[in-house]
Amino acid sequence: MHVTGSCHCGFIAYEAEVDPATARICHCRDCQKLSGSAFRANVRAEIGKFRLLSGEPAIYIKTAESGNKRAHAFCPKCGSPVYTTALEQPAPHNLRIGALDQRAELKPRRRIWCDSMITWSEDISGIEKIGGQ
Repeated sequence: MHVTGSCHCGFIAYEAEVDPATARICHCRDCQKLSGSAFRANVRAEIGKFRLLSGEPAIYIKTAESGNKRAHAFCPKCGSPVYTTALEQPAPHNLRIGALDQRAELKPRRRIWCDSMITWSEDISGIEKIGGQ
């Protein structure tokens, strides 16, 4: 599936080919902290299938519990997360679904790190819904 995306301010724009079957939600504590939310939704762009169209992201290197290092790319102007990837390239890019133009079409099919899940995020169906601000 061809996808396009950008950061919130539009400084960074990109395109990629992704497999919708790889869309997932991560509940790990790192993703909670790095997203400022209860979880983060990602989809994988395989090696060589991600291309920056404009801008240059800032990179934050995170060391996982395993000791593996991951490059977290974000917009240096607005701070929007864009992707993660391994330090050694070529490697797949894990794109942030919320920054993709096709986000509604990428329903996550797997949840990982559920031992770290914030319990209320399991079911939000009973929370009041308002259509806009």
